[in-house]
Amino acid sequence: MPQFSYRARNMQGALVEGTLDCADRAIAIRQIEQLRYIPIRIEALAAPPQEQQAGRVSTAAPAAINTAASGAPNQRLKIPHTQLLIFTEQLAHLLQAGMTLDEGLSVLRKRLKHPRVQQMTQSLHQALVDGRSFSQALRDFPRIFPAIYVNLIAAGEASGALPDILRRLVEHLMQAKNLRDRVQAALIYPTFLALAGIALIVIFITFMVPQLTGFMSQNGGTLPLPTRILLGANHLITGYWWVAVLLVVGAVIGFRAIIRSDEGRIAWDRFRLIVPGYGRVIRHRYYAQFSRTLGTLMENGVPLLKALDLVAEIASNRYLEVKLVEVRRAVIDGATLSAALHQQQLFPELLTDMMAVGEQTGHFAQTMSTIADVYERELDRTVQTISALIPPVIIVLIAVVVGFVVYSILSAVFEMTSSLQTRPH
Repeated sequence: MPQFSYRARNMQGALVEGTLDCADRAIAIRQIEQLRYIPIRIEALAAPPQEQQAGRVSTAAPAAINTAASGAPNQRLKIPHTQLLIFTEQLAHLLQAGMTLDEGLSVLRKRLKHPRVQQMTQSLHQALVDGRSFSQALRDFPRIFPAIYVNLIAAGEASGALPDILRRLVEHLMQAKNLRDRVQAALIYPTFLALAGIALIVIFITFMVPQLTGFMSQNGGTLPLPTRILLGANHLITGYWWVAVLLVVGAVIGFRAIIRSDEGRIAWDRFRLIVPGYGRVIRHRYYAQFSRTLGTLMENGVPLLKALDLVAEIASNRYLEVKLVEVRRAVIDGATLSAALHQQQLFPELLTDMMAVGEQTGHFAQTMSTIADVYERELDRTVQTISALIPPVIIVLIAVVVGFVVYSILSAVFEMTSSLQTRPH
């Protein structure tokens, strides 16, 4: 019967090598997975087992040397989120089709044409060849693989269910991408409308108003107050625009200096959460992201305290991070997660009540997924409502400004007509 040599990792992350007597390579992969190992490389033996054993002994030492001599991690490499999704999805498909991790990365290195993705895949493949685990290799690219990604991969290596973990990561990345795309798409039209309205007003005041009012002032007389206000605005825009630029630059520098301090950052992030409309979008987005991520982590065997650390990292809000640290401390002291969140008044009562039900019934991960669905729908409704209200508000503001400009010009025209009628022939 054919023999196959293999290299794999056990549940503790250590390298394991051995031989198997199997009819074909697919059966060898299944037997390795039944041992709860992550297969890295499988090769058919052409030589007798004694020679192959000697060959394994001679190559084990160079592998350790390569591990010690591995290059420094590429800390600055970054790829688009879409490319990360494609990489994860295709790797999951290859592993589920029966390929080893080493073979899957080798295939992706040839299949994916993005230059930075190819560089990343080649580095990951070389790290496996050098004897490192997949999760350890992923840590070399912190700007590509977030902490939640790396920790889930580590959990998959420990449990022997790496293909399932990759499939769930694909679902997680897809849901996060869809959520971000929905928010961005809903805000594109209002943003474009606001910029177009501001540009129209500036052009109208800067170029058209002086031409219309210039010949009126030549006829003598005093211009009406609205017309003088309009001319004053034109004078400010054309003559003192550099002051506005300096004010904007100074405000930006001062704002960055404030948020660079921890207290200033916490105060700003807290203010963002209470801004009408915008704050509601941020809160609901984080409720959905928090619930989905925590449910995914718990479902894949990540401990609760470690999961809380990871969801704090993805908050992108210093105020929320501080609050979650206090929540974690309360959980360590013996409180349930729902009670700790309720005590901090960080989440709405609906969320904490549903979480408490999941804790009591033992279906915590499924409950968190349901909570995420609820707040994703709430986020959709909130974004749709805000995006529907913004265009009429912008149109009304533009109409008010344009109406004032027209009224100012007509007032000057009426004033000039009245002066012509009263002027003696």
